[in-house]
Amino acid sequence: MTELKLPRFMLAAPASGSGKTTLTCAVLKALMNRGLKTAAFKSGPDYIDPMFHSRVIGAKSRNLDLFMLPEETAKYLLAKNARDCDIAVLEGAMGFFDGMGTTLKGSAYDLARLTKTPVILVVNAKGAALSIAATINGFKNFRSDVVVAGAVLNNVTAMSYHFYKEAIEKETGIPLVGYMPHMENCNFESRHLGLVTAAEIEDLQKIINRLAEQAQKSIDFDALLQIAGSAPALSYTDMAQAKIADVKIAVAEDKAFCFYYQDTLELLQELGAELIPFSPLTDSKLPECDGVYFGGGYPELYAKELEANEPMRTSIKSALAAGLPCFAECGGFMYLLERFAAKDGAKYNWVGAIPGETYMTEKLNRFGYVNLTAKRDNLLCRAGGKINGHEFHYSDSTNNGDAFTVAKASGTKTWEAVHATPNIYAGYPHIHLWGNVDFAKSFVMACQTYRDKID
Repeated sequence: MTELKLPRFMLAAPASGSGKTTLTCAVLKALMNRGLKTAAFKSGPDYIDPMFHSRVIGAKSRNLDLFMLPEETAKYLLAKNARDCDIAVLEGAMGFFDGMGTTLKGSAYDLARLTKTPVILVVNAKGAALSIAATINGFKNFRSDVVVAGAVLNNVTAMSYHFYKEAIEKETGIPLVGYMPHMENCNFESRHLGLVTAAEIEDLQKIINRLAEQAQKSIDFDALLQIAGSAPALSYTDMAQAKIADVKIAVAEDKAFCFYYQDTLELLQELGAELIPFSPLTDSKLPECDGVYFGGGYPELYAKELEANEPMRTSIKSALAAGLPCFAECGGFMYLLERFAAKDGAKYNWVGAIPGETYMTEKLNRFGYVNLTAKRDNLLCRAGGKINGHEFHYSDSTNNGDAFTVAKASGTKTWEAVHATPNIYAGYPHIHLWGNVDFAKSFVMACQTYRDKID
């Protein structure tokens, strides 16, 4: 067991929509402006919020999801990614105590408890006064194994904040460490999978700079740093992986395919993969590689452009038919099907490596955490192999596959999903390869076998 003295705090909230991501970005930028090397983390499986963190701090933000990752793995990844930093900022998901179903499992609280991270509560205080104290007290006292060390009031004026500050602190015993007023034109737009991606906001840096300037005026950063410094040493087990191969894996990275866990990508690199980014939208063919990884994203928004790039589609289909190992999740799986049917009735030809058609629906399908169990040997595991994942998509397909049994984490429902062969894993569930490192090793070794065969 290793210990790391890591100053850190978590920004959490009573509920979604409290302004956590906006405030987190403002705080990250302000910390950077103070010359601090800052690491950012997001509890839960969300891909989009870490993209905002990444664009703000200039380094990749990481997900720490206690359903998809074993607890010791999550602690290791926190330490691994923050050990050369001055401070780590964790952003909670949903409401602080909102976990799986009626449990606390996988909640922001669960992560704060595991990592012994002090919590700063972000309270949307618009239209409230002393009721704010009741909210803070409720979160302070609901569980005794986490420390609510401070609170920030969001959407309040300077006058209201200073008028109520002393009374709220007296009622709660919790220091208010600042506030953020409502700021016009500083909100991030949303779409069907949440916020639009950071890369799509042309004036993102301008917005972040405005938010950081305000944060520097209205948040007590000396108090934040004192809270961060109060965090106990983080105990963790070193889980560094040894190189097992020497391969090249092409990774689809553009506006259509952008949902990746950075720790998964780096795990593949640790195991011996050189990652080669390419764009299914604009490149004419797959780069020279021994395997290919298609992440999720928004292929439905670029259906016409993906169809128009016929040379790329043909290149991918031919390579997979020749045995190139391929790992494809959600949007990546959709792209490998024969067609996409748009809501206006138009149909677009896609890769066609897998029979079937994908289409958009009016609601989330099979949303939530899932357990996956392989029914037969495949690219990532032997029959009986298990890994946890999650589904979050407004699309469906006529051929979701049957290589894995998928069970809701609640145990209320099971179904079959995923196309999996000796060289392909393609399906709707998102998985984090640190959730079962053997899956990553199997993918990398399949790439090595393919490389050896064609050399």
